Amino acid sequence: MSETKATLALIAHDGKKTDMLAFAIEYKEILARYNLIATRTTGTLLKDKTGLEVEVLLSGPVGGDAQIAAQVAEGKVEAVFFFVDPLGKHPHDPDIQSLLRICNVHNVALATNTATAAFIISKKSLRG
Repeated sequence: MSETKATLALIAHDGKKTDMLAFAIEYKEILARYNLIATRTTGTLLKDKTGLEVEVLLSGPVGGDAQIAAQVAEGKVEAVFFFVDPLGKHPHDPDIQSLLRICNVHNVALATNTATAAFIISKKSLRG
């Protein structure tokens, strides 16, 4: 019986998409070991620029953050890499805060910046 791959969620605010792309390029070999899910713009960017297989969900402002939060709550996501732009205004901030809260409630690894994401992905604690 083969073990299913763990799932990682990838999200980046517009001001952090370049950081997410650089992260994905640097850690492409590791990321390829996981099922990847992402909000629409981030996922499309990663698929187009890295060739990684990414399940693209809704855009964050129209429910993508909530879709990922639901999967976290269901125990389907091992870690969330959400590169947050702390200086930007986000009209869907309640969804963002809900996702962050759900990660904390369910003790799911959460990286909101490149340094934390690199630290998490470089550890052998992830199942992938």
